[in-house]
Amino acid sequence: MNNNRTDVSALFPSDDGNAEQRNHFIDLIGQIVTGVDELKDPESVYLKGHKERGPHFYQELAGNSRIPVSGSPLHEVNEELLQLLQAHPYHTKYFLTNILPMASIPGVLGMIAAFMVNGNNLWDVYGPAGAEAEVKVVAMMSDLVGYNPAESGGYTTWGGQGAIFTGLRLAINKIDGSAAKKGVPHNLYAFCSEAAHYSLYKSMEAAGIGSNNLIKIRTYEDSSMDVDDLREQMENVIANGGVPVYIVATTGTTDAMGIDNLEHIHKMAESLSQKHGIHRPHIHADSALGGFFAFFNNYNFASNPLDIESDALTGLQAIQDKIRHLHFADSLCFDFQKLGQTPYSTSLFLVKRASDLKLVDLDPDETPYVGHRGYGQYHTSYTLECSRMASSISIYSALLAFGIEGYQRLLAQFVEVNTAIRALLIKEIPEAVIVNRLNPGIITLFRLYSDRRNGFPDEYEGSRTLAEIEADNKLNELLFEILGRDRGKMFFGDTKKHLYVPTADGKRIALYASKLFVISPHTKVTAAGEIVGYLKQKIAETYEEYNRIIAEESSHEKIYI
Repeated sequence: MNNNRTDVSALFPSDDGNAEQRNHFIDLIGQIVTGVDELKDPESVYLKGHKERGPHFYQELAGNSRIPVSGSPLHEVNEELLQLLQAHPYHTKYFLTNILPMASIPGVLGMIAAFMVNGNNLWDVYGPAGAEAEVKVVAMMSDLVGYNPAESGGYTTWGGQGAIFTGLRLAINKIDGSAAKKGVPHNLYAFCSEAAHYSLYKSMEAAGIGSNNLIKIRTYEDSSMDVDDLREQMENVIANGGVPVYIVATTGTTDAMGIDNLEHIHKMAESLSQKHGIHRPHIHADSALGGFFAFFNNYNFASNPLDIESDALTGLQAIQDKIRHLHFADSLCFDFQKLGQTPYSTSLFLVKRASDLKLVDLDPDETPYVGHRGYGQYHTSYTLECSRMASSISIYSALLAFGIEGYQRLLAQFVEVNTAIRALLIKEIPEAVIVNRLNPGIITLFRLYSDRRNGFPDEYEGSRTLAEIEADNKLNELLFEILGRDRGKMFFGDTKKHLYVPTADGKRIALYASKLFVISPHTKVTAAGEIVGYLKQKIAETYEEYNRIIAEESSHEKIYI
């Protein structure tokens, strides 16, 4: 007998709950938590440590990484894990980039609870805890948005992309019940705004319809869909023998916080369908980001019990006036890994009528391993995934811990900070033109102009030339690079697709803008002055560098002539 053989069962939690193994496990978790705390620096958006991610960084990693012959002690493995976390972005008050939130303690605890039993959420026989949590959160969020929890359904999936794709699967099968077996007809069309997320592109490709059959709809200045243009585009499709099957309404764009009017979209789609005697297209609300403002659906804005600052309160009410129409959608989603404050990936897909899921369900004979039994009451064979993690437990944990009021307080804080920053930007840096001023919320987009004047109204009206806009896009791209180079201090976002505008010479072009996204719970109104002061310095550097580049280019042109 080999007495040197390692007992691999020591790498697992115990089967009897003994104190020795439990304490060892807790100590190892404590090592990770303590190690991360030691890496924190509240004056930076990166954990401590330095990594030079040059052009050969990942190539060198691949060349040097091999599985060890003998395993390492777990405390040594933890040290390696902490090495991975060095120089990783972290959510201090200066973390202001895109929709990348901090995972809350209840969200993490929910994940730990799920990991401890490692159930497969496909079937309640294998994952009863996840199934129970999933049913609860579907009912909770259905009630929040105005769905009937007794009729609605849903499940956790892999982000807003997964929700959009499932919505498309439902849309196709509503039009053609044989599509799942015979294939997708080639005359189907989907519609979304020019400001929509690119997820629908992927879904059209994956469904076999093709992205050429995705029609992009014009947007207004507030990044919401032009419903008149939507009607016109749908009419054109029908006139040419096409079938409109899917409309994705964005209720909270990731660049500008634009919110499409679901009530108007629904009414238009109903009337158009009746006019032509066709099935109304399935309407999906991409509410992955903005849907969380539904927590204010029953807030008393008149009495303002949370004492929200007046300008922020006005903004919140404006958002709620649009978000309250979510129930007009046939399906929608909540990315809890966004404003739900849970770890990746914890997205929830909701459908108004659970019976719709039968359109994409499998026959029991097709799932012989699970579900085709006399036991088990919850079998999700309608999901695209087979094995599914029980991320619903993390969502459930967060909903219990925050409650409606907790989410209201957090979202109000984000809006208050954003409102304060906007006021200071207008006062201190007027050349940083806020180009989503009509969109209250947690995002501020600002754009620079080479003459330091506000050129946005002329751009939106189409009186500037393509060359003029491209020149200012180049200026803003320079600001992207300067802010990105120094992002260790403050981490901002940017976009190259804020509004497509017409040009004086008959073209259409997207505007570039820098993005300030209030997403960290540690960013308070008191930090607004420092944030704007930092931006003022970087914008001054940008103009100086831009003028130097223009001068050099002009000099070269003179030499060439």
